Amino acid sequence: MSKNININNNDIKDENFRESMPEILDILLIDRTTSTKNKTKNIIWANNNYTKFGRDYSSQKQIKPEMITGNFEDLIMPRALKNNNLQKKRTKAIAEVFTPTKIVKKQNNEIDKGFKNDDIESYVSRLWMEITCGEAPYIASRYDMESGKLIPLKKRVGFLDKKLRRISSEIDDKNVWSSLVEKSFKSSYGFEWNGDSLLLARENLLYTYYDYYTDKWDDVPSYELLKKIAVIISYNIFQMDGLKFIIPLSEKRIKVDNVQLSLFGEEFVEKKWITKPGKRVKIMNWEKNKMEFFDKGVNL
Repeated sequence: MSKNININNNDIKDENFRESMPEILDILLIDRTTSTKNKTKNIIWANNNYTKFGRDYSSQKQIKPEMITGNFEDLIMPRALKNNNLQKKRTKAIAEVFTPTKIVKKQNNEIDKGFKNDDIESYVSRLWMEITCGEAPYIASRYDMESGKLIPLKKRVGFLDKKLRRISSEIDDKNVWSSLVEKSFKSSYGFEWNGDSLLLARENLLYTYYDYYTDKWDDVPSYELLKKIAVIISYNIFQMDGLKFIIPLSEKRIKVDNVQLSLFGEEFVEKKWITKPGKRVKIMNWEKNKMEFFDKGVNL
């Protein structure tokens, strides 16, 4: 049965979203690389910022819905709302910084200049990716990274914003609009190390869909439509160590016995450290509708 969801667009923390749409939250927490048909796994924290809440909040543990809802609804919040000490700590530990909106605008506009003459189908299908995306401002600049204030639709500067705004300005058929919007999401990618930032990025993209839908049609999207977009987002905005193209922290150093022979035929055991390769990240190739290794064809 179809149902509509009203979202409070004045709160960038979006706890109401997590509480009111648990099935969609489940989707947005999925890690598509480590999940299988028989077992679903979630993205991991990948940092130790929350370990005071228990062992389940350590870096290699999966983020579960109950860990960020209810009494913990304020746990994951945008960088702009984090205290200054935590911001500095994350910057020092993992070089986490966020680009001011005016810089995002300038850089995206410069790239976009070459695409102005594209027909709309070509324009929305162009592949874009934000590397180390944080909360994904280059994809969808829903709020200002410095102040946390929401940005009006007409002033948003993300590359997905540009696609959706053009679709809304040129297309008045709802089916065509929906088809092109879906292509826009499928052609927009981003990856991030930290699980908390990754979830915020995924949520921001889903809210972006909601924003443009309500603005265009003066109505709210159905739960089924939100689920459909959430699935695409869960494939396209993924968790990855951008230097090694693996799931963060999945590479292991292990000590093994290295048996050697002496000159006199005696055996002796030497302890040796070896590196066990991490889990290679996969992403969805929507043209083939199948998962492929991200580093396919990459020469390191």
